[in-house]
Amino acid sequence: MKALQYPSIGAAPAVVTVPDPEPGPGQVLLKVTAAGACHSDIAVMGFSADQIAFPLPLTLGHEGAGTVAALGPGATGVEVGEAVVVYGPWGCGVCRMCARGEENYCLRAQQEGIFPPGLGEPGAMAEYLLVDDPRHLVPIGDLDPVRTVPLTDAGLTPYHAIKLSLPKLVAGSTAVVIGTGGLGHVAIQLLRAMTATRVVALDINDDKLALARSVGAHEVLLSDERAAGRIRELTGGEGATVVLDFVGAPSTLALAGGSVGVEGDVTIVGIGGGTLPVGFGVLPYEVTVRSPYWGSRSELIEVLDLARQGALDVHVETFSLDEAPHAYRLLHDGKVNGRAVVVP
Repeated sequence: MKALQYPSIGAAPAVVTVPDPEPGPGQVLLKVTAAGACHSDIAVMGFSADQIAFPLPLTLGHEGAGTVAALGPGATGVEVGEAVVVYGPWGCGVCRMCARGEENYCLRAQQEGIFPPGLGEPGAMAEYLLVDDPRHLVPIGDLDPVRTVPLTDAGLTPYHAIKLSLPKLVAGSTAVVIGTGGLGHVAIQLLRAMTATRVVALDINDDKLALARSVGAHEVLLSDERAAGRIRELTGGEGATVVLDFVGAPSTLALAGGSVGVEGDVTIVGIGGGTLPVGFGVLPYEVTVRSPYWGSRSELIEVLDLARQGALDVHVETFSLDEAPHAYRLLHDGKVNGRAVVVP
């Protein structure tokens, strides 16, 4: 089969031919219908040799959708031909976090050498994907796999982040979304669907700000040195109730710290390498700073239910598997408006 692989440190991703996988005991083989490209993939491809904890080459793609092609011995819970998406943050399944469905916070994954598909295990940028356990599959029924597959990360991750702050996102509150690309434009829609907050969206790209407004942002601002002051003006000097940073760079985290208000939340979702100092007098009183990761299996089901209700409209640009290297170049250059999806 064809697969898009990251072959070696510093090399560009390339389409190669690899053996078709076969499901072993308890495993499920999917015929891939859609796979999402993500900035996390670019981050992994920027790691040095001592930062990579898994062998290369690696088939990319941690957002996956497909139809069940075959079941390994003992695998139950899904049927051949069923349309599903993959819950990506695989865990051990038995620790206390996994028992709550929070495999994104598995306590044994590192010591057991368990990795998500596309981030250690072979991913979905291929004609077929091997899934370790049926519990990591969620049926999607008649949802469009191309528009649904980004929800497994670009939907689930902001959904989980927003739920952490739901009690504060009441009428009269202000939520700031920094970065309105793949995750950010979904976060805006989730905030509008789940809360009564006013949404202020920031980006450095006019096209992405236009997208932010089109999906429901009440206000859009350029993310520059004046942005924190503008947010304080919009909030009568109080600052934002919640700041969701989907970039995570030093400049955006400085902006987050400068725009959050007393008892506010700063949630760092992006992996841009920045840090936010925390200490008495550094941030307003009782500010909570979080860095969540992905979301739980039950939350993925909730996100898909929102999609069925018509609350989410993920903007996608589609590419064939042969075009996938080009998709990553566009993503790296900030030229994808929404989410890039590869259709094998």
